[in-house]
Amino acid sequence: MRRVWRHGVGCLLASTWAASAFAQTTLTWSQVRDQFEASNPTLQAGRIGVDEAKAAETTAYLRPNPQVGVTLDQIGTTDSGNAFSASTLSATASYLHERDHKRELRRDSAVGATAIAGSTQLDLERNLLFTLRTAFVQVLQAKAFLILADDNLQSYDEVLRVSRDRYDTGDIAQIDLDRLQLQRVTYESDVQTAQVNLRTAKIQLLRLLNDQTTPVEQFDAVGPFDFALPSRSLDDVRQLALDRRPDLRAAVEAVAKADTDHRLAIANGSTDPTINVDAGFPSISSVWQSYQPPLHQFVGVGVTLPLRIFDRNQGEKLRSALDITRTTKLADAARLQVFSDVDTAYAAVTSAVTLLQPYRATYLDQAARVRDTVTFSYQRGGASLLDFLQAEQEYRSVRLSYVNLVAAYLTAAAQLNLAVGEEVIQ
Repeated sequence: MRRVWRHGVGCLLASTWAASAFAQTTLTWSQVRDQFEASNPTLQAGRIGVDEAKAAETTAYLRPNPQVGVTLDQIGTTDSGNAFSASTLSATASYLHERDHKRELRRDSAVGATAIAGSTQLDLERNLLFTLRTAFVQVLQAKAFLILADDNLQSYDEVLRVSRDRYDTGDIAQIDLDRLQLQRVTYESDVQTAQVNLRTAKIQLLRLLNDQTTPVEQFDAVGPFDFALPSRSLDDVRQLALDRRPDLRAAVEAVAKADTDHRLAIANGSTDPTINVDAGFPSISSVWQSYQPPLHQFVGVGVTLPLRIFDRNQGEKLRSALDITRTTKLADAARLQVFSDVDTAYAAVTSAVTLLQPYRATYLDQAARVRDTVTFSYQRGGASLLDFLQAEQEYRSVRLSYVNLVAAYLTAAAQLNLAVGEEVIQ
């Protein structure tokens, strides 16, 4: 039993429930992640937001619409009695010509907004995956607790069986048997608590997967419940985080967009002429004869220039220039946060490994050896009841601590993956 716990807990976690469940839905971490990415409504809403930002690029790059007008003027009473005898038909067309690459700069600004939206979506996914991974680890931890609780209860029941035989033969007193039977409630409570915790953890994981059809009893998550030293150095992890963190990428993209917006503000301060073309047709009436010399049709061209005396977009120029400095500072802060997150998470992982190594190398075997020795001695009258109960409690405490430490390591590993923006520890 001791060897199974030491070397095979990961395999035990992967197969214990699937072997006995009916119509079981068993998912590994990669399957849980894929289902989450496909069905989580928060992620789906974020992807739609990115598509909306992409659609805004089309709007930003549109040309100004030309304007066309038709006028029939000078309709009224004349000596000839014809209301249209003095009328004039004219048509006008105008078009705003944007200078200084305003249209291209608007497009570039929209492209920058789309890039930021995409990076923000990846950052949302990064944070939600951490929440998902934490829920997944909680399921594995609850299963490990249940396996441990069942193992302790079965072992204790075997001791009770032997103790009843000893009582029947008069080897131990009634009070000792009663104390042993009373102690069993602790192990029963551990089993019940582990079952409730496992059910609760599964419910939380199913909700994150947006799965409302699979019964909790038919759902399971499997994976290695173990630890290992980080395969990358701290410097490597730092550099990987600088390359992969989507929130840092979004901060850098915000700086580039701020620079584009500043150039657009400068361009918007320039004067855009409106070109006008008009044509008249006085020949539809007798009014053409009043022109000297007589004029049947005419065409005119004009240019309208707004006088940028007061409004030269000064406020937006200043605001956008300040925004460059602001976003640059935010990018620097994001870079510092990356280092802080990575260093903190890496320290948590290495600390957990440091604590777990002596458990695997020494403490688990020692606790099992002490319990087995004291139990053997107690069953043969060589140890007191107090010694036996204390040995059982120490064994239970050591194994509980080991499970908690493995769960803490897996959570710290998920925190490191969150800090890096990539799964550096599976």
